[in-house]
Amino acid sequence: MKNLIIAIALVFIAGCQGQNQNKKTMETAENKQTVKQSIYQFKVKDIEGKEFDFATLKGKKVMVVNTASECGLTPQYEQLQKVYSEYKDKDFVIIGFPANNFGAQEPGSNQEIKAFCTKNYGVTFPMMEKISVKGEDMHPIYHFLTEKSKNGLEDSHVEWNFQKFLINENGELENVISPRVLPNDKEIIDWIKG
Repeated sequence: MKNLIIAIALVFIAGCQGQNQNKKTMETAENKQTVKQSIYQFKVKDIEGKEFDFATLKGKKVMVVNTASECGLTPQYEQLQKVYSEYKDKDFVIIGFPANNFGAQEPGSNQEIKAFCTKNYGVTFPMMEKISVKGEDMHPIYHFLTEKSKNGLEDSHVEWNFQKFLINENGELENVISPRVLPNDKEIIDWIKG
């Protein structure tokens, strides 16, 4: 009888340990699927070829936008600059990433893009070097912006030039805004002020 009680107790203990192990395995698998990262892990090259560290933006709200010089939406540079000028001293920054992924509408070199933005729109917000925002050569920062497994918010894709990604003060993706929504749209301004 004593041996039977010991055997039952051992089976019960082994079963509990097995359940705990299964639970730990499931939790580990879930953590691997969605490991929320922040934009602060990225270092990129700016339009002049200098290193730009996103960690320097801690505590600021950030709008990341892919840009193009020969697009029907190119006039958004004007609103982007106005919004940046108005809120840059209120812990807000816009980061532009020129990209040639849509209709070959950003064919220029980094120097040509910088000259175009400065001459035509007076752009003073930080512009990065030209990158790819989709496809096999997508830049790692855009993997972060468009993959839920990295950003913890949602899977998305870059629809066109001037898509806006809103990053909160903790470096986390908070919202994705359609390319056709203007930078001075109420939703964006309320987010900046909020």
